Amino acid sequence: MTNAGDKSTLLKSQGSELLSVRIGEQEFALDIMSVREIRGWIASTPLPHAPHYIKGMINLRGVILAIVDLAERLGLPTREQDPSSVVVVVEAGDRIVGLVVDGVCDIITVTEDMIQSTPEVGSASSSQIVQGLLTLDGRIVSIISIPAILPESLPEMMAA
Repeated sequence: MTNAGDKSTLLKSQGSELLSVRIGEQEFALDIMSVREIRGWIASTPLPHAPHYIKGMINLRGVILAIVDLAERLGLPTREQDPSSVVVVVEAGDRIVGLVVDGVCDIITVTEDMIQSTPEVGSASSSQIVQGLLTLDGRIVSIISIPAILPESLPEMMAA
């Protein structure tokens, strides 16, 4: 997994792009190279014995995708999904999932010197999930590590 201080894995060249998404009033950013598509919310089918943040699964053009509630995965307050919810389909290695967010905000072009380290808060999982922080127009945007938020056992869960 990427550690918060390792910016080189996030930014491979000058002017990398991130997709910013909104959960409640907070903004988060995802590496745009991992984003496969953005789509509106559709009801998902529950997946028995899945982790609490897996809301279910959907059929996306013949591919079964797990749907992860990003707010719940990050330990933030959640809300019921509705037609205004957005699913961001992301890929990390051979794993593809849909992340439910409240909205998509913007595409942000960043350079390595714009990214600040995640503060040490005593939780190793925080520094694995949040790769770094951006300060934009007075707001703080957390850069999320997509591999870190996906369940390790996802391929086995989806094969069952």
